[in-house]
Amino acid sequence: MFLAGTAGAQAPYVPSEGNLQSRKEFSEHRLGIFLHWGIYSTYAQGEWYLSNSKLDPDTYSEAAAGFYPARFDADAWARAFKDSGAGYVTMTSRHHDGFTMFKTAQTPFNIVDATPFGRDVVGELTKAVKGQGMRMHFYYSLIDWIRPDYPKGNSGVAKDPAKADYDAYFEFEKRQIRELLEQYHPQALWFDGQWDHDGRPMDWRMRELYDFIHGIDPDCMIGNNHHQSAVGGEDFQLFEKDLPGENTSGFNRATTSDTLPLEACETMNNNWGYHVADLNYKSVRTLVHLLVRAASKGSNLLLNIGPQANGALPAPALDRLRGLGAWMRTYAPTVDGCGISTVQPQSWGVSTKRPGTVFLHILEPAAVPVSGDKGILVIPFQGKPTAVKSFPEGAPLKWKADKDGFLSITLPTPDPSAIDTVIEIAGASL
Repeated sequence: MFLAGTAGAQAPYVPSEGNLQSRKEFSEHRLGIFLHWGIYSTYAQGEWYLSNSKLDPDTYSEAAAGFYPARFDADAWARAFKDSGAGYVTMTSRHHDGFTMFKTAQTPFNIVDATPFGRDVVGELTKAVKGQGMRMHFYYSLIDWIRPDYPKGNSGVAKDPAKADYDAYFEFEKRQIRELLEQYHPQALWFDGQWDHDGRPMDWRMRELYDFIHGIDPDCMIGNNHHQSAVGGEDFQLFEKDLPGENTSGFNRATTSDTLPLEACETMNNNWGYHVADLNYKSVRTLVHLLVRAASKGSNLLLNIGPQANGALPAPALDRLRGLGAWMRTYAPTVDGCGISTVQPQSWGVSTKRPGTVFLHILEPAAVPVSGDKGILVIPFQGKPTAVKSFPEGAPLKWKADKDGFLSITLPTPDPSAIDTVIEIAGASL
């Protein structure tokens, strides 16, 4: 019901040629970096602090006067992201607290006008990211816990219903989004918040907003984290805290699109925004496995970092970026631009595919059957290999394809300490 109004009687959405090219480029880089950064970082309690604490909005907003990220270095951030193997960055231009991280004429509640820092961090980071040859995307919240004209939903703090005016709020959003498009020229916009009115029917006018965006920049991709299947006007499908086809978080009620690019977002630790007590960072091994599993489902992985209030990226996050970069410098060809193969997930791992090549990713070496001192993989396999070899060494491996459609590959004894052992299978028919 909360998607009412998004798929009315409008004409079918036809993406531009540039938009279709942008979708293709999007899938050529399976790793993206997500940034949740705003004045909530000064409280160091995560991005939902205003809602969770039930703090008075005026009191909460005073954090803007003390927000001075002196250690923010857009070029250093962009280099760290590039070195990790990422192909794009998605930054929160405005989160649910309504604080805007770019120069806007629509509200003084922004980083340039409301803080002593006075700098447009969105503009600086966009320039640095694009200077590294990466794409820049922007997260934009569809809800606002502070503005009185936003009709309060299931989150946030108490408001005066008499002041709610969604039409006025919608026009405010359009003006800000126009600024984002015309000032920074992002390759994608990433919306969030429609779930705020679950069980409260509301016409979000999303298709109208999508048409407005595509009218300004037809090539700009649009995604919406509404936890449902994609609708007309959207250019890629999002999954929160789960890979496509999974729903351990309870968020994803979507049918996975077989026509749109896919993206799954996940945290490095347990929080999106910076939380001082949350040091439960996933290991490099876990993050590599997550990236590989995402690629095997034809999906990107948007991996989140919550920068600190002083403008620094947390040391554990930088450590994980370096670890990912070390792996990607060798193995990026086995995930970037790769998608779903006919080899189904196995107890030992998954597979990815590009035209003419299938990559087997052995993520759990202990699950590989062993005969003597050799590992033996037997998999159902469609197509005829011309070569089977280790990646990246290129050492040929013994293999046999039988008439029943099974391929047997003899491996060296699996290394239990390996993050990912990759086997490359080549063949013109693959």
